[in-house]
Amino acid sequence: MAGHQKISELKLNDHVDSVYLIREASREMTRSGNAYWRLQLGDATGSIAAMVWSPVQNSSCGEEQAAWESMDRTLAGRSSPAWARVQGSVGEFRGLQVTVRKLLVLSEEEAGTLDMADFVAASARSGEDMLKDVEKLCAEEFTHKPWKKFVRSVLSHPGIKARLLTAPAAKAIHHARSGGLLEHSLSVARMCLAMADHYPGLDRQALLAAALLHDIGKLDEMTGPLDTEYTVNGNLLGHIVQGLLLLEPFLERSGLEPGLKDHFRHLVASHHGKAEFGAVKEPRTPEAFALHFADDLDARIDHCSGVLPPPGAEAQLFSARGDSLCQPVHTPGTGTEAMGKPGQDPRGQQGSLL
Repeated sequence: MAGHQKISELKLNDHVDSVYLIREASREMTRSGNAYWRLQLGDATGSIAAMVWSPVQNSSCGEEQAAWESMDRTLAGRSSPAWARVQGSVGEFRGLQVTVRKLLVLSEEEAGTLDMADFVAASARSGEDMLKDVEKLCAEEFTHKPWKKFVRSVLSHPGIKARLLTAPAAKAIHHARSGGLLEHSLSVARMCLAMADHYPGLDRQALLAAALLHDIGKLDEMTGPLDTEYTVNGNLLGHIVQGLLLLEPFLERSGLEPGLKDHFRHLVASHHGKAEFGAVKEPRTPEAFALHFADDLDARIDHCSGVLPPPGAEAQLFSARGDSLCQPVHTPGTGTEAMGKPGQDPRGQQGSLL
């Protein structure tokens, strides 16, 4: 087998022979009653659908039937997460997908020899480096001792700190990578401080505390970066409620005034803006509006960066569906001018979608 084939570089009609992480697997039935497996394969560069078809049972396809039965047993008996060597070809149906001819789940020993960097996307900076920046912000910005005590007690808690260093901020849409939660929280905090510079009437310290901790419930909402899934309580409660529950003991021991505690709870509860987007309450204070828009902006900018073509790839204005910006137009002289052709029709072009 050759080296790892990055999912982001697979093209129509490519032959596939590589190891991927099985992120999702479901056994389903066609309308005619034949079983098949629908898979989602992943690596550090993205994910791709894959299909394992059972042959029509007749006397002319004994080898194919034996191969299907072997893959069927393998997939049914896999553990999670699971790595598998996949052989097949890239086709297209509502986007690229792999038709699997052979599949072999790796043993724990075989998986232990893999380079995890091939399978887990990571932030450009390490969690340790980003946490140092957070600690520096806390030292410089918190002049009210109860705020400093509260935030530091959360971030230094062994059960929180260890997970925070590698936790993703989402399963797929934004900052869905190892260290993504810390990267997102730090970015939102810096934007909130910039807003406080522009609007001096904002409670700078309350806003910073909420920015750093607004998504802390995602530690309990999702599993780790290798095979990110929603936990049972993540589905039942969601990270906003889980975050409030996680933070409450720290908040009670902080020494913060009752009004500041209530304001902090409101900032966390309202940071998604509207109920249909998961907010417990809509923003009711200037700080709550500032946090909501900083959080939303950071998520959207990261989403846009995820659909941009990689360096050296053919430029295009829009993704395949035409609804996501792929190549922005920049002012001449900035060094980032768009390479898209004026008047180019974006429909039907292959894009990098989340």
